[in-house]
Amino acid sequence: MSAALEIEGLTVASRDAAGERRIVDDLSFRLEAGEILGLVGESGSGKTVACRALMRLLPASLAISARRIVIDGREVCNLPESEFARLRGREIGMIFQNPASHLDPVMRIGEQIAETVRHVRGVSRREAARESVDLLRQVGIPDPERRAASFTHEFSGGMRQRAMIAVALASNPKILIADEPTTALDVTVQAQILRLLLDLRDRRGLSIVFITHDLGVVSQLCDRIAVLYAGRLCEIGPKRDVLLAPRHPYAAGLVACQPAASTGARRLRTIEGQPPSAGAMPEGCRFHPRCPRAADDCRTRQPPLESMGADHAIACFHPLAAPAPRGEIAA
Repeated sequence: MSAALEIEGLTVASRDAAGERRIVDDLSFRLEAGEILGLVGESGSGKTVACRALMRLLPASLAISARRIVIDGREVCNLPESEFARLRGREIGMIFQNPASHLDPVMRIGEQIAETVRHVRGVSRREAARESVDLLRQVGIPDPERRAASFTHEFSGGMRQRAMIAVALASNPKILIADEPTTALDVTVQAQILRLLLDLRDRRGLSIVFITHDLGVVSQLCDRIAVLYAGRLCEIGPKRDVLLAPRHPYAAGLVACQPAASTGARRLRTIEGQPPSAGAMPEGCRFHPRCPRAADDCRTRQPPLESMGADHAIACFHPLAAPAPRGEIAA
């Protein structure tokens, strides 16, 4: 059975008089049908840029290239923009981090959803209006018939995010990219949105790429985790393997930085140093200036992504030893 999404060698670069600056560099991963993949890393690691490049939603000043991008069995790298525009939304949709900036403030919520339904399915206005109410009901908006007539400013933050999800679902996509959809929400509403995404995955068979910097969210939601650092994929594998037994020093540092009840009053651990800027990437492994295990080969060569067992791969010349199992991560 083919994957819902396959990406090989995705690169996003800016070019100026100083040369080429790779914001995302040779990114490759698969998203299986019905899977939720967590794309994690510090701010500026290239998570959002990579997914916007996949959707062709980046400015023309950035150069996008890839060896291969396959969406639901269809190679899309060389599709002209007119054809890709028909695929965008229908096959792959996106939920944005700030719904207030992507929902039209002068258009009623129901009308925004209905507009997408009519564009994609060619149904009547009345049918599209009924569908928009049903979508609001599916994403948990109370009293959807009345709320369909509301404007964006009349919704709370959590309801705006639900409305944004409804807009994305209006095209009935098979793949959904969720760009930190819970970041600005309080813990209770965050949990509701996570449960909603899990429910939508189960009911609709969606495959989801979930962008976040919060490993606590990842542990609740995702099946697998891909860790990015400075535009490069450094580790990818099943959730349990990456969170309980990270092999790349950066992934291990991210896990160690997470607050937990067991830390008590101890000082929270951090990763020394700062991520590099796009215009000042170090030679060799991009993490080596911050890595306690860095050696001469790390400073001169880029480590390839290599298998460390079933469905687990890392890009590191000097990986951490696999620790003994120490418990389970809640599914």
